[in-house]
Amino acid sequence: MLSPESLKKIDREIAKYPVDQKQSACMSALRIAQMEKGWLAKETIEFVARYLDMPSIAAYEVATFYNMYDLTPVGAKKITICTNLPCVLSGGVHAAEYLKKKLGIDFNETTADGLFTLKEGECMGACGDAPVLLLNNHRMCSWMTEEKIDQLLADLKK
Repeated sequence: MLSPESLKKIDREIAKYPVDQKQSACMSALRIAQMEKGWLAKETIEFVARYLDMPSIAAYEVATFYNMYDLTPVGAKKITICTNLPCVLSGGVHAAEYLKKKLGIDFNETTADGLFTLKEGECMGACGDAPVLLLNNHRMCSWMTEEKIDQLLADLKK
């Protein structure tokens, strides 16, 4: 189900916890699986649960609680924009609307070419940098003006 490289990464995460607490590596294991697969299918979540000796429903609860996990296919570039109050007060709604217009999609949609998916996110802990967005769950982009959004999209299309 997962490559030997991904399993090795999961094993390193498991080693951080007591032997009888393998399930403590659930979040990391799901992240690693998602990085390999692009999203978390039910079968992938079940595989991770079996690998960690935990009930499938417990791994599914983790995957559905946190918005960094994708339970449906997403574009190659997932853009999650913060719409919590500090970002909203600093232009987050405008940035979100601008992204929707530029991409021709709404939240939870993917462009026809499969390149971009747009998500609405919860606080990303960078209120002083608002409005912020997160690219593929790993790269924080701050002070997202129309110009910065245009540049980001141009760079991502290369």
